[in-house]
Amino acid sequence: MTAIHRELAAGRWFEMPLVEQMANIGSEIERTISWRGRNEKNSTAAFDRGLELLDLTIADPRHRRRLRELTRLRETLADYFVFDNHYGSTDESWRRYFHAFTYAAALRRGR
Repeated sequence: MTAIHRELAAGRWFEMPLVEQMANIGSEIERTISWRGRNEKNSTAAFDRGLELLDLTIADPRHRRRLRELTRLRETLADYFVFDNHYGSTDESWRRYFHAFTYAAALRRGR
């Protein structure tokens, strides 16, 4: 499989703190939500990018202690956007979840 985020996959992703990684994943999930119903091709592409970033995060050796949470996140994202939403997620619940990381990342950058 060809990496969508080649530069990040080549190593830059592994230099970012977890909060920045999660904020970037959240940006792609927000795009997925925003495009859904209006342009399924763009929505699917954003979801694929988000999953790729999440997979890079899961592969990051610094996060070995967080594997359970990260893999459960992947499972619930797929459940909501691809399968039958057994976990009862909503667009708003995903926005709230990722907003915390976006806010924390902005605080780290001093914005």
